[in-house]
Amino acid sequence: MGAGGGLLWGAYGISALGTWLAFDAFPLIAVLVLHSGPLAVSVLAAAGLAVGAVAAVPLGPWLEYRRKRPVMVATDLVRCAALLTIPVAHLLGALTFVHLLAVSVVVAAADIAFRSASGAYIKTLLPPEELLVVNARFESTNWTAIVLGPPLGGAMVGLFGPVVTVLADAASYLLSALGLRAITAHEPRPARREEAVAAGTAENTGNAEDTGAAKDGGPAENADSRSRTRELFDGWRFILRDPALRPLFGNTVLYNGLLMAISPLLAVLMLGPLGFAPWQYGLAFALPALGGLVGSRLARRLVARFGQHRILLATGVLRACWPLGLAFVRPGVPGLVLVLLVEFGVITSCGVFNPVYATYRLERTPAARVVRTLSAWSVSTKLGTAALTALWGLLAALLGPRTAIAAAGLLLLATPLLLPRRVPQPLAFAE
Repeated sequence: MGAGGGLLWGAYGISALGTWLAFDAFPLIAVLVLHSGPLAVSVLAAAGLAVGAVAAVPLGPWLEYRRKRPVMVATDLVRCAALLTIPVAHLLGALTFVHLLAVSVVVAAADIAFRSASGAYIKTLLPPEELLVVNARFESTNWTAIVLGPPLGGAMVGLFGPVVTVLADAASYLLSALGLRAITAHEPRPARREEAVAAGTAENTGNAEDTGAAKDGGPAENADSRSRTRELFDGWRFILRDPALRPLFGNTVLYNGLLMAISPLLAVLMLGPLGFAPWQYGLAFALPALGGLVGSRLARRLVARFGQHRILLATGVLRACWPLGLAFVRPGVPGLVLVLLVEFGVITSCGVFNPVYATYRLERTPAARVVRTLSAWSVSTKLGTAALTALWGLLAALLGPRTAIAAAGLLLLATPLLLPRRVPQPLAFAE
């Protein structure tokens, strides 16, 4: 990966570990410190994602015309500063639910901006043949953090309370920013917005002269106004016009949303009626994360042997087959073993699918559109997850958590129908 890639990898690993150390920190603070009820905790989870995603919509076009590494450093520092306000307010006795909600919105928006910029930066920093290798390493690093983070975070919460994990998460973003700042690899300057608008203006001027359609105020002014409006939705427009990205987009938004909607319902089912201890619930999700390490290490070898598209389809189907089994969980050791097996199957399949899909998406997206495309993808995924989590919470309240989990599992079986069946030619999309 080289020195720059190594620093990028290290920064990612540090921030991932901090994130998983603070896993469920906000709900824990809401319950244990602010004594909030279930409805408030659900609002905190869904509203933070949804409002943060909406707030991030204009960031994609803005980021496209700027160097990505400074943006990544800035978003790390923003997340660090926002999170630090929580332990400070707690020490002063001034922490409120609205404060938690505001921080969750800021962190969610900054997270989308960081992910969008990092995808574009990786494509700039590394040659195309190394993209799958790096994405697989990032995936294995993430699963390593999942294996280590929640148990360590749980121990920290038990010893010092939930606020301390937020402090650790803030420190991880600061260290990540320092690591990114130390990268010395040259990043080419993106085209300036004025240059792109000028190119579009010249084309529009020619069309106006030919058709007599020039408007008052001049073509430059009109083109700039139209350009700013179009840029807000340019990522979605590109995704929906690409015959390979369009179905993959629908698949990932629906799959991620349904899978995340199951998580709180399974927690209610296992910790409530089924009587599992909290440590058993934690074990049921920490131990299977080892499957993510296995899958991410196998991804490159499987693609080399069977081809990228075939592996994308196979693992996309396989990861959809497991979650329905969670509807059949029973009390005791057999139920715990079933959850372990299902989660291991899901996570191993995702461990292969995720780096292959991330590489596939980068390869099909022109460098000048990476940020807007990844931003649109992240915004849609977070909004979909928030909406489906809220909807499935309502369904569980009406029909029970087991029925709601079964309904999500059945719908997940249909998600492979949205995967791209063949590899089309790259789409010619005018800038």
